[in-house]
This record gives sequence, C-alpha cells and structure tokens, in this order.
Amino acid sequence: MVPDAGAEDEEKWLAEGIAGLQHNAFYMHRSLDSNNLRDALKFSAQMLSELRTSRLSPHKYYELYMRAFDELRKLEMFFREETKRGSFSVIDLYELVQHAGNILPRLYLLCTVGSVYIKSKEAPAKDVLKDLVEMCRGIQHPVRGLFLRSYLSQISRDKLPDIGSEYEGDADTVVDAVEFVLQNFTEMNKLWVRMQHQGPIREKEKREKERSELRDLVGKNLHVLSQLEGVDLDMYKETVLPRILEQVVNCKDDIAQHYLMDCIIQVFPDEYHLQTLETLLSAFPQLQPTVDIKTVLSQLMDRLSNYAASSAEVLPEFLQVEAFAKLSSAIGKVIEAQVDMPIVGAITLYVSLLTFTLRVHPDRLDYVDQVLGACVKKLSGKAKLEDSKATKQIVALLSAPLEKYNDIVTALKLSNYPRVMDHLDNGTNKVMAVVIIQSIMKNSTCISTADKVEALFELIKGLIKDMDGTPDDELDEEDFKEEQNSVARLIHMLYNDDPEEMLKIICTVRKHILLGGPKRLPFTVPPLVFSSLKLVRRLQGQDGDVIGEEVPATPKKIFQILHQTIEALSLVPSPELALRLYLQCAEAANDCDLEPVAYEFFTQAFILYEEEVADSKAQVTAIHLIIGTLQRMNIFGVENRDTLTHKATGYSAKLLKKPDQCRAVYACSHLFWVDDQDGIKDGERVLLCLKRALRIANAAQQMANVTRGSSGSVTLFIEILNKYLYFFEKGNPQITSSVIQGLIELINTEMQSDNTTSDPSADAFFASTLRYIQFQKQKGGAMGEKYEPIKIN
Repeated sequence: MVPDAGAEDEEKWLAEGIAGLQHNAFYMHRSLDSNNLRDALKFSAQMLSELRTSRLSPHKYYELYMRAFDELRKLEMFFREETKRGSFSVIDLYELVQHAGNILPRLYLLCTVGSVYIKSKEAPAKDVLKDLVEMCRGIQHPVRGLFLRSYLSQISRDKLPDIGSEYEGDADTVVDAVEFVLQNFTEMNKLWVRMQHQGPIREKEKREKERSELRDLVGKNLHVLSQLEGVDLDMYKETVLPRILEQVVNCKDDIAQHYLMDCIIQVFPDEYHLQTLETLLSAFPQLQPTVDIKTVLSQLMDRLSNYAASSAEVLPEFLQVEAFAKLSSAIGKVIEAQVDMPIVGAITLYVSLLTFTLRVHPDRLDYVDQVLGACVKKLSGKAKLEDSKATKQIVALLSAPLEKYNDIVTALKLSNYPRVMDHLDNGTNKVMAVVIIQSIMKNSTCISTADKVEALFELIKGLIKDMDGTPDDELDEEDFKEEQNSVARLIHMLYNDDPEEMLKIICTVRKHILLGGPKRLPFTVPPLVFSSLKLVRRLQGQDGDVIGEEVPATPKKIFQILHQTIEALSLVPSPELALRLYLQCAEAANDCDLEPVAYEFFTQAFILYEEEVADSKAQVTAIHLIIGTLQRMNIFGVENRDTLTHKATGYSAKLLKKPDQCRAVYACSHLFWVDDQDGIKDGERVLLCLKRALRIANAAQQMANVTRGSSGSVTLFIEILNKYLYFFEKGNPQITSSVIQGLIELINTEMQSDNTTSDPSADAFFASTLRYIQFQKQKGGAMGEKYEPIKIN
C-alpha cells in the first residue's frame, strides 16, 4: 500500500516518475527510428520500470500508467510494422522480451508483443491469451497487478476468439474467450479485495476511497463478457453467471460484493436476468451482512419492471418463470439472513417489490396484498415507527397502489392496507389519510356502499378522531382546519342512487364522525347534514311512519337522524352553526309537507337562541336567519305560525342595540305579508310592525341626542320608508299615500334639524328613494296613479 504521504510529496514522486518515463521514452524513440531493436527494448523496459513504484496513490498511479500506455501503443505499432516487413519474427520477439530483467516491465512488453502475435495469426489467439493471463500472476502487488491486468484486458478486447471474430478458431473457441475474461476478472478481483487488508486499520477509510477509484478496472471485465456474441443465454446460465457469482460470494468483501452484483445487473441483458432469476437471487442471502442489498435488489426489480413495461409480449415470460414468487422468497431470505438490517432497509425492499408487482402484474391484487402482508409481518411486534426514513418508505409503499389504480376502491380490497397504516406514527398516519382523500378528489372517485365507506373511514381514522397520546393542544390550527376540510369534502363524494344504501352510508359516516370530539364536529357535521338533506329532496313525498330499526329510507327517518346529529353539535358547543343547520332542516321538512317535524326544528332553533346565543352580533345574525327561514315556510297552520312569528317579533324587539331592534322588527313585517301564499296578507300587523320600528327608530334618535348632544343619522327612518313603499306597491290597504307623505315630511324635518348629524350616505340614500318615487309617478298606469298623491318637494 501507499505510505501515508502528504500531497506535496506525492506530487514530487509523480513528477519524478514522469520525468524518468519521458527520459527513457525519448531514447526508446531514438532507437526505434534507427531500427535498433535491442536498445528499444532496453529503454522501454527502463521506462516501464517507473511503474514499479509503491509510493503513489491509485489516482496518481493512473496518470503515470496512462503516459506509459501511450508509449506502449507506439511501440506496438512499431512491432507490427516491422514484423509485417519481415525485419524479425514475432515468435522470436515474443521470446526476446521475456529476457527483460524486472518482471513488471517484462509482462507489459509481453502483453504488447502478445497483441501483435495474435494479430499476426501465427498462433491461435486462445493459446497466446492463456499464456498471457497465466504469466500475469507474477505480479501480486494489488495496484500494480490491477493496472497490468487492465492493460491486458485493454489490448485483448478486440482480439478475443469470439463468434464472428476474425480470430475465431474451432467450435469451442468462444469457451476459451470466456475462460480468459473470467480468469482475468477473478485474479483482478482478488487483487482488488487484497487492497482492503494491507496497511494499518486507521487508514481503512483511505483504502476504501482508493478501492472505489479502481473498481471500474475490475468491472470492465464483466462489460467485455456481456459484449461477446458467443455468450448466449445457455452459456450465461451454465457458465458465466455461476462463475461470477462464485467469485462474488467467496471474496467475502462487502465493497466488492455490492459493486459486482450491481455490475452484473447493469451490464447483462434483462432477458438473461429473468431466465436466471433463481440463480442470481440465491446469491443475495450469502452476501456479507454489511452489503447494501436493498439498493442492488431494488435496481434489479426496477430493471425487470422496465423490461416488462417495454413490451406486452414479454409478460408471459414473467409468469412462466414465476418472477414474483422468486423475488418475494429471495427478499424474505435476505431479511432473515441479515438480522441487523434496519427496518428502513426491509421496507425499501418491499417498496421495490410492490412497484415491480404493480408494473408487471397490476391485475393480481393478491400479489399486492401479499407484499403488504409481508411488510406487516416484519413490522409486527414493534412499536410505532419513529424513524423518519422508514416512515417515508411506508408512505411510498401505501401510495403506490393509489397512484397505480387511481382508485381507492381497489385499495380498499387489500386486507393488509389498513394494517400497514396502523404502524405509522400519528402524524404520518394523518399525512397518509390526506393523501388518500386527495386521491379520491383528484380522480372523482365515488364511494358507493356502506361497507366501502366503513373500510375507508377505518383507513383515515387518524383524521376523524383523536389517536392515543395526541393532545389537542399540540395540533397546528391551520393544519387541523385543512385536514378537517378535506374530510368534509370527502363526505360529499359518498353517494349511491339507491336511497336504502345511501341511508346506510349516512349512518356509517355519522357513527364515525360523532367520535371526533368537539373540535372536529363543526367541520364534519355540516357536510353530513347537507348530504342527508340531498337524500331527503330525492325522497320528497314519502312520509311513511318509522317503525323499528330496519325500515325503508324515508324523510322522517332521516330527519330523526339529523335531529340527533345536530343535537350533538349543539353540545360542543357551537350554537350558531347548530341553529343554521336546524333552520336548513326545517326548510327541507317544509318541502316534504312534514309540519310537526318543521315545527320541532324551529323549536330547537329558538331554544338555542334563547339559551346559547349570547353574543349580540351573533343574536342579530341568528334572528335575521330565523325571520328569513320562517318567511319561506308554507306548511304551518295558523296556530303554529302565530306562535313562531310571535316569538320572532318578540326576540327582535329584545335585541341589545336600538338600531338592531329596529331593523329586526321591520324585517318581521314580511312574516305577515307573503306574496305567493294565500291567506298570509295581514296588512294591519304589517303596519303594526312598521309603526313599532318607527317608535324604536325615534327612541334611538332621542338616545343619541341625550348621549352625544346630536340626534344621529336618519338612516333608520329612510330604511323604514323603503319598507312602507314596498308594502304600498304590494297593495297593503293599511299603507296609504298619506302615511308615506307623513314619513317623508318627518325625515325632511329631522334632516333639517340643528341637532341632526350630517351624514352624506344617508343624504344620498334619501335622495335615491325620492328619485324612485318620482320615477314611479312619471311611469304612469295604475302604479303612477297610486304614487300621484305623494308630494316629494
């Protein structure tokens, strides 16, 4: 090995070596020019003696070797030309160079002359090659020996007695070519491995780096083998592969084993790998425990799957050789043999096997499930994964079927899929659940049966309920919202045309989301409610009584489920959301002509309003929602309607702020006058609401006067005027032109008062209202006549 020298020393030694080489090369050329063979051989041997150095690292030795190689090519050309001319016999020359004093120069010269000897065809190529490969055993120094054998390989690669080659001899000639390359490969590998065991332990890393620089010298032999025409499948199966594998296994060196297995996979055709799969795979469990088998095996499976994808015609071959069974068995044996293999290594192998299976046998779900099952077996008995790399590989394993089939329904058929997910930590489990939901959204997959929904929700349970040991306060708020919104979107993807099955789906979803806890329900209950209401609309008109559990899907049955579901939401508490959902259900019950159900939903909404909605802004929003929904109801009898409208007007007048009271009260006027319904046109009560609103507006003015010293804006009066005009046009006999006239004059008076605060928006609003009145007057016809008595100046 190279002594531990500094970079400067090494540069100096290299420079000295190059100088000595060039000096002798100069005299060698002079001798060649004067046809002085003896001097040429003397100076060439002295030149090549520079390669005997042990001081240089492989990298620097290579620089020196390449300079010598260039000179040897010139020497070879000289030998070839002179032997052609007949200046001397190549056989004599072959004998002559063997008199060189030192073995290394002697063997370089012998290889150079050997090349000319083969080219002259004066002796069979196989004999010369056999002689050369045997002679090279004389050099056992690892670096010098590797470069010498590399030179032999270089000069002989175009002179091998291969089929179709000009050096082809008798029938068995290709066997000799293969034997030569294999022998050279074996010896080179031994030299390469020996490098590892020379020198002190502290330089182990340095040696490994040097070895990695030299590995291609060894690997080139396998490349040469793969290029031989005579190496057909039979020869590869019977001779080449067993001999290479024997050397790989026996060398017991992890660097060599990893590199050479990789070489075998890369240089030989995929078809050969497929037909010799059993032989190749049998070597893997025999490799050293420190060899990174997962990478090599993964590359093999990638190559085979690419080969399968290249043509449909080769697929039967995969079935014929039972590729999946062999690969699966080999991976099992490797994992068993390498007890210290980290969990990430095992999972990486299963990911590669799954990728292979999905590409080669996409129709065999049993194979896919078998791979997942093997992974579960490996993970069983272990705690949830903490290793981020292993977790990443499991996500890749679980994502592969989704990407291949673009259909979660197929993945749901895999019994081991959820069992693999169970081994993920809670955070990654959620990530995987989001990936599953995104796959469903991207492919618009419709999950159409309760069983599939059950299986799906079991898969994404990490998003639906708190997993053990995950405190709520550790969750990022934004992430949590995004996760729950994705669940909400998913609920809308669950659909079946059959109402019975759809009801089962709704019940399944409800069962799962009610376990979600108070933080999740506000996100997940609304989509379930609207999905149920969609079913109600489809079933409109069916109002069969509900008896027992197993009943047909009817609106009544669904409304019962909805009532219980929203009730769970109101306990969260999330009263404003629950109130909105109760009102949505009331409206749906109205469309189904289910008066008692609609009344019950309104009752629940009012109870929530009374007991839970405390914020004044929330109260304003809620009362307007109640009024708006109630106004659209058309199934209530007189008594029920009166009760609900009385409640609504009562709550409107009890709002905290006077302007809010005023607006809610005048909104209630619409409850007593509905255009498209007969019988609800109570002009007197409309007028009562509007007068009450005016009184509240007046009180608001006075309050502003007391607190601020000015009356405040007249906006409320203008808003009430617009309500008067609305009911005036609708034909309410209680709203007369004189009443409107009086209100206009009141507003004018207020606006001109010294106490009133100037408000440009109110001025513009009033001016716009007056323009509207003027427009109606000018329009003519019946409406023009109605508006005629109103004076606006």
